[in-house]
This record gives sequence, C-alpha cells and structure tokens, in this order.
Amino acid sequence: MPSRAGPAQGTPKTSGRLDRVLTVTVPDEDLLARVSDLSGRVELVLWDLLEPLPEAVAARVGVVQIGHYWVQPDRWKRLHDLPNLRHVLLPSAGFEHALPLIPEHVTLCNGRGVHSTGTAELAVALVLASQRGLVDAVVAQQESRWSNPELPSLADRRILVVGAGSVAEAIVERLRPFEVEISLVGRTARRGVHGVDELPVLLRRTDIVVLAVPHSPATHHLLDATALAALPDGALVVNVARGRIVDQAALLAELRSGRLRAALDVTDPEPLPSDHPLWHAPNTLITAHQGGNSDATYPRVAALLRRQLEHLLAGEPLENVVRASA
Repeated sequence: MPSRAGPAQGTPKTSGRLDRVLTVTVPDEDLLARVSDLSGRVELVLWDLLEPLPEAVAARVGVVQIGHYWVQPDRWKRLHDLPNLRHVLLPSAGFEHALPLIPEHVTLCNGRGVHSTGTAELAVALVLASQRGLVDAVVAQQESRWSNPELPSLADRRILVVGAGSVAEAIVERLRPFEVEISLVGRTARRGVHGVDELPVLLRRTDIVVLAVPHSPATHHLLDATALAALPDGALVVNVARGRIVDQAALLAELRSGRLRAALDVTDPEPLPSDHPLWHAPNTLITAHQGGNSDATYPRVAALLRRQLEHLLAGEPLENVVRASA
C-alpha cells in the first residue's frame, strides 16, 4: 500500500495528456498513485488548493477531490477560480461545512460509506471502554493498584442508535453479537426504524444512546437538556456524529452531577480548548475526532473516487449527491 502522503506542495503535477475531456484534481500523492491507472482516460492533476493552478489547467478542471480534514475556508476559495468546475467530492460523510464554500452551480457529493467501518469500530470501542471501566483500569495500572470493581456489562443493555445511515447501520451490525436490545431512530418512521418524534419516549428506557446522525438545523441540540433529563440514571451518551448534536452545557451539568456518563469522539467546539471543563468531567471518555482517522480511509476514498469517475465517463448519475448543481 502506498504510504500516507501529506498535502501536495508547489507546482501541480499532472498525469496523462492535457487534452483529456475530464480533468480531475486529487489532493495528495497517495490518492494519485491509487487511481493512476485511470490516467489513460482522464487527466489527473495533483493539487492541494494551497496555491493557484496555472490558468490553462484551471480552465480545464471539472472535478475536485477534497483532501482529508480540509476545513480552512481560505483554501476552498480557490474553487471559485475554476470556470468549468462541475463536481466537488468530499472524503467525509459530513458536508455541512462545505455547503457555503463551493460555487452554487457545482454538484457536491459526500463520502458516505468511506468512514462507516472506522467510525463504527470506535463507537463500539467507546461503549466497551465505558461499560467495562477501562479508563479507570489504565489509571490503576499506572498507580500499581489492584482494582476489580463490579461494572455494568454490555450484554442485555438497551441501546438506542440515533441515525439510520451507513454509519448507524455499521454500528448496529457490530453491536448485535453482544446480545443487546437495539432500537434505531431515523428522520421518519419506517419498518425497523423509529421516527425522531418518538425520541422522548425511547430515551426513557435507554441504557446507552449512540449518536450517528448528520448535523443540520433539525438535529442541532437534538439531545438538549430535556432529552438528557429523560435518560435513566447511569445512562451512557456516546457521540460519534458531531458535537453540536448535543447541548454540551446541559451534558456537562449531567456529568458533573454524576447522573449520566459520556464517551465522546466529537465535541463543541473542536478542538476542545485545553481549559475546557469537559476534559475533567466525571465518568467521561474523550477521543479527538478519531472515528475516520485510520489507514482504512485511504483505499476507501480511492475506491469511491474511482466509481465516481467511472460514472462520469459513462454519463451516469453520481453517488452520494448531497447538493445538486443550481
């Protein structure tokens, strides 16, 4: 497997002749190497959006593949310098950050499915670590202290997974072998999925709630003070979605009281400031947005990019369209 490469620097590097019908930019050497066999059919340009493209190249670009964790708005401004840009492809399932940064005439596709496995792995790890007291065990080990408290199992717990997309599906698939009772919540009710309007009732009988839903105006502070208060004493809140799905001030109050527990891969804000009280809240485990941050990401992004380019070459609809061109 090609080594993970950092952002490309300097003059853009191209692969293939300059008269190709479809010109595509890729953000790093690793991804370029993974799709280089397509250079006989498309023009591949190595570009990290840090420097302007030569005018002749910029005029040809129709597709831009965004790199991992590109959140700096200044970088995205260069998309407006591409007169023939038609498609922007994200490596992430989250796309709300990109909507205001790309031209309105451009179709935006997210990376649905790319991070599902990695995020689901971490969600299960956070649940297990919290249920079986692994954080306290690490502390006890560092102190050479033998500690063997009786802790809650994962088996027989009632788990509510909020979200019905690919990440939520992957989480459910991995939790089922633990002999748990799982309920799934989506935007609207359908077979096997509860509607979000049922959340107040469902929370009252939930031992562990796992958040795996995109952030939007409809999901902002979905777990607010009222929703958190509906959870039983000792319930665990696991967030691998976006920090703003939870009212963090309300959650902090519940954690400080000792009534609820939390395992958070995302926070509001991010990065979490070093002096933020959430770092030291009792019964809280925090990871730094690690859900999709694994080496499994790179071949999966390449596979999705390959499929998208094949669709374009064949005149077929793209996958994962989250905003069509205006």
